[in-house]
Order: sequence, then structure tokens, then C-alpha cells
Amino acid sequence: MTARSVAQHRRSRPAASPEGNEHLTAMTGAVLLVGFAIEGLTILQLHRLLWLHFVVGFLLLGPVTLKICSTLYRFARYYTRSQPYVRRGPPAPLLRVLGPLVVLTSLAVLGTGVILAYVGPGPGNWLFLHKVSFVLWFGVMTIHVCAYAPRLPRLLRPGRRSAGPAAAPGGAARYLALAAALAAGVLVAAVTMHLSGQWGA
Repeated sequence: MTARSVAQHRRSRPAASPEGNEHLTAMTGAVLLVGFAIEGLTILQLHRLLWLHFVVGFLLLGPVTLKICSTLYRFARYYTRSQPYVRRGPPAPLLRVLGPLVVLTSLAVLGTGVILAYVGPGPGNWLFLHKVSFVLWFGVMTIHVCAYAPRLPRLLRPGRRSAGPAAAPGGAARYLALAAALAAGVLVAAVTMHLSGQWGA
């Protein structure tokens, strides 16, 4: 296979690039970092900002889904012995253990939040489960963010491994995927924001 055909093959499958996958995960993670920071601030004045807590929580469903998919894709490619991903290597052992916990606690805190939005205030354990899952999620995410935050500026640069953007092809597709995830989140938030009314918000 010639160098030209290899380059064409790489351009035709930008999603298969470890660099591209890493860039998409980093972009989505940066958006989630801002979104969850806003969500955390609403907790400080929850009674007054409960409507915003609902809106941001539902909006984050799109980016969270995208980040989980991009992370699982990387793990799947590595463990099915895809050579580019094998050469890139696995995350550090602690982060490999932490990865499933990040996914599970994120699903738990968002899932219980969605259920609470629909069932409303009243008897049941969903509010307790939401609070417990948030505490667990916060602990796991603190370690996760501390581990990745120093690397985030570098990971957000798609051309970081060479002089040009060719180091991580498919940039337009990644930005489109993130935009679509955000649009889906906005749509879900717009459709469900009335649910905060039953909580007096």
C-alpha cells in the first residue's frame, strides 16, 4: 500500500483515529465541565434556581451520552486489538478503574434526576438516591478532573502532534457531533422544562 493510499484511507475514516477520538472526548469533557459547574452552582440556591437546575440537567444528557459513547469506543477498539489504539496504549491503571465508575455514577445521578422530574415531590426514595448518587459522582469526578485537567489544553488542540491539523483528521465531523449532542440536549430541556413546575419552580 502506497503512502498516498494510506493517507486517503486515514482521511476516509477520521473516527477511527485515536487522536480524533481523544480530541472529541476532550471537547465534550470541557463542555461537561462547564455544564456541571453551572449545575453545581444552582445547588447553592436550589429553591430559587431549581428551574435552571432542571434545564441544565436535561441539557447535559446529550453531551454526557456523546462522551460515554466516545469513551466506550476507545475501550472497544483497544480491547479488540485495533493497532492504532494498541500503539497509543491504555489509560493509567487508576483511570482504567475509575472510567466505569465515572460512567455508572454519571448515569445514576442523571437517571435519578430525570425520574425525580417526572414523578415529582412526594413519597419514595428517588430524592435520597439522587443525593447519594451525587455524592458518589462528585467524589469520582473530583479524581477524574484532577487527573485530566492539566492535560486538557493539549488535548483540545487537534493538531498537537504535528505542524498542521492533519494529525487528527475529521475535525469538522467532531464539531458536528458535539453540536448535535448539544442541540439534542437543548431540545430535551425545552420539552421537559415544564416539569419543574410541579416542584414549585
